[in-house]
Amino acid sequence: MKKLFAEFLGTFVLILFGCGTAVLAGSYVGVLGIALAFGLAILVMSYAVGHISGGHFNPAVSIGLAVAKRFEWKEVPRYVGAQLLGAIFAAFIIWLIVKGQATGAANVGAFAANNYGRFTLGAALLTEIVMTFVFLSVIIGVTAKDALNKFAGVAIGLSLTAIHLVSIPITNTSVNPARSTSQALFSADPTALSHLWVFWVAPIAGAIIAGLVWKYLMDKKTK
Repeated sequence: MKKLFAEFLGTFVLILFGCGTAVLAGSYVGVLGIALAFGLAILVMSYAVGHISGGHFNPAVSIGLAVAKRFEWKEVPRYVGAQLLGAIFAAFIIWLIVKGQATGAANVGAFAANNYGRFTLGAALLTEIVMTFVFLSVIIGVTAKDALNKFAGVAIGLSLTAIHLVSIPITNTSVNPARSTSQALFSADPTALSHLWVFWVAPIAGAIIAGLVWKYLMDKKTK
């Protein structure tokens, strides 16, 4: 239960800071500010609770680590459940804040939901697969036994920041099915839920590819 609560809390903070910045302060800080919010959130929570649960905060991360044989498959459903609950609770808090605007202009809007309106479905799938592959590659690599683990959180946070800088204009950046689900549930965009499958399939596909690649690279029996 401690591990599950750590995943809940870490995912909650990631969505609260990342999507909260996009929804409430996006017009002030722009793409760079939003990217930094996501990167800093995962950095601080990796150090805060990562030693308890491993600091996944993302269903794709749990699946990718399981494929790479760095995480037990039997734990994946429980971790994913905790991550979804944390993300949805964070989105609910953001929604309450938006609805509580003193001006009365409680327009929820797109609510930082993932979409690909200006790009094709193929471009969206490719973006999310590649970006999640890169993200998982960083996570698996920097948390390996021979890596400089003390700086793992920094590398992971910076990689997520860079990923957002590239993909916000394309898909609003998912690489995290829990993040996509939580925002789609509260979004006023009618296409948010219908496009949600993309942001489950593509990140999981990218995570599986990364897991397989790193399983091969770290297999001492493979020359």
